[in-house]
Amino acid sequence: MGITRHLNGLRASDLWEYWFGEKSGAAALARQLLADLDDPERRVLPPGKVGLEVPNGALLREILLEAGWNLDEPWTPLRRDLSKPVEDSGLRIEVAGPQTAATRTAVHRSAFGSPVFTEEVWHVLAAGPVYADARCLIGYDDQDNAVAAATVWSAGPGRPGLLEPMGVHADHRGRGHGTAISVAAAAMLREMGASSALVAAESSNAGAVATYKAAGYDPSPERLDVVRPA
Repeated sequence: MGITRHLNGLRASDLWEYWFGEKSGAAALARQLLADLDDPERRVLPPGKVGLEVPNGALLREILLEAGWNLDEPWTPLRRDLSKPVEDSGLRIEVAGPQTAATRTAVHRSAFGSPVFTEEVWHVLAAGPVYADARCLIGYDDQDNAVAAATVWSAGPGRPGLLEPMGVHADHRGRGHGTAISVAAAAMLREMGASSALVAAESSNAGAVATYKAAGYDPSPERLDVVRPA
């Protein structure tokens, strides 16, 4: 895809700096991303109305709005400071690899009710350059059931890391596993050297916001999705 070509060879730490406009040439890259996002031949995004979650203050956000994209659904960003050790999650945590990709993706499909994230898709994701600084986590309960999963993305030591996505298997909801895997995600990011863990949830999804707060993530002011009109 176009966005992959233009980010080929960039580690997550480089992407973070470009994303927020901290390097010379950031505007040119952001405009190239806009061109890729809007060009159906690039196949980065499907045609018609589509939304992106872009952080407040990101240069790309400004450029999208200048190009006629609109503000849309509110999201609640949350942050957990990682300067101190993270408590035990209460789950057995495994870092997913090729041998456990089927388990990781099965939890995701159950959690989100979508067939899209298959084992084959996971292998493509894991082979990409940005995934070099990411980890997929699987959480198991005391019966050794795979009950929750999450992916964390590091931007390098001393920088914030990202939790996205996080989901609980449909058969194991209501038992605190979402909070537990979110705690485990924070622990993994701290192990990778992150200064904090970031996540965002739709403001309308009160349960998700409450889960992250229970896992020690503090909410920040809402931000709005950026949406391309149909």
